[in-house]
Amino acid sequence: MARILAIDYGLKRTGLAVTDPLKIIATGLATVESKHLIPFLKDYLKTEQVELIIIGEPKNLDDTDTHATPLVKKIIDELEKNFASIPIEKVDERFTSKLASRAMIEMGLKKKKRRDKALVDEIAATILLQEYLAKTQDH
Repeated sequence: MARILAIDYGLKRTGLAVTDPLKIIATGLATVESKHLIPFLKDYLKTEQVELIIIGEPKNLDDTDTHATPLVKKIIDELEKNFASIPIEKVDERFTSKLASRAMIEMGLKKKKRRDKALVDEIAATILLQEYLAKTQDH
């Protein structure tokens, strides 16, 4: 059975999360430098089956594009070129970084660990994926 992969794309770093093969649990996979995302995914997809990629779409509260929206559109084009057989779905990512920071506080992580932007990105990707799973399981 194939997994779902979530991407929280950023200019410098990209957080990744995946489901288990039964698509029940979302787990942080890694944080990679954004410039290494495509090679990382090529390696990952050699050993793991992924049936869907979801990617956080940055939007302002009024639904307009943010400064990061063009970056995400560009990486979606790259993903489509390199992984043409895997569908890509955009999901709202407006509050994932704030939720990730709050989750880190609630987990009792020390301030130094909460400043780890790579960890924030990975947790944000996991939250994106958990929210996606919750929506699709409701239907």
